[in-house]
Amino acid sequence: MDYTQEYRLAIHAAIEASLAIKEIYLRGYEAIQKADGSPVTEADLTSSKIINHMLSVSLHPVIDEETDKIPFEQRKLWERCWCVDPLDGTKEFIKRNDEFAVNIALIENGRPVLGVIASPIQADYIIGGKSFGTHYGTFNQFIHGAAPEPIHRAPTPEILSIIASNSHHTPLLEAYLERLLKEGCQTKFVRKGSALKFFDLSMNQCQLYPRFAPTMEWDIAAGQAILEGMGGGVFDVDSKQPLRYNKENLFNPHFIAVSDVNLSVWI
Repeated sequence: MDYTQEYRLAIHAAIEASLAIKEIYLRGYEAIQKADGSPVTEADLTSSKIINHMLSVSLHPVIDEETDKIPFEQRKLWERCWCVDPLDGTKEFIKRNDEFAVNIALIENGRPVLGVIASPIQADYIIGGKSFGTHYGTFNQFIHGAAPEPIHRAPTPEILSIIASNSHHTPLLEAYLERLLKEGCQTKFVRKGSALKFFDLSMNQCQLYPRFAPTMEWDIAAGQAILEGMGGGVFDVDSKQPLRYNKENLFNPHFIAVSDVNLSVWI
């Protein structure tokens, strides 16, 4: 399939949403608690409205964290759909540490074929997919008509950089890190909030992102497409298979994201 329309549309929607998020971030906002106990702000809801409106021209349905979920009996008939987190890292947004992002992925038959992650604060984005590679660009470049630049994976360093969440440090993660140490792997550990971790993975700053705490499909789908575009991926810890999307249960299994599938240590 030719993803030219979706490619530009996803970038444009991510940038427009990011600009609105940053404006709200700078002027102030209130956070409220959703029924599930997670926080939501004006920025989440405004970004969701912008993205859903812009993506509607594609005619693909949307799975969005902040909108009502369509029953699986209907969703399972979808060949293609968007998977959107309009403000990934709401807790980081509320903490005002700048580590939040906009995630947009295109899902085709359960697999992420295109993903874009944008940083409202840094005003840049990464976009990727198996069929067209992984690229990096700035908002300003896109607005002035410039295409994003290809990202080339660097050789694996001797000391592996492992990136993990600011908020979810679990005993399973500790056990995984200890196992790597026992196997003789030299590692260093980095923490970062939200899907910005995929920036570090795709820009050759980190090699592994193990996650042994809950995530939803919209948290990871865009990052998986981006990593697959450069020869990496996101894999179920148990099955070792790439994560699937638009499932009946929208929670992800525990996973390990890697910048290079040939990095045997992830297995």
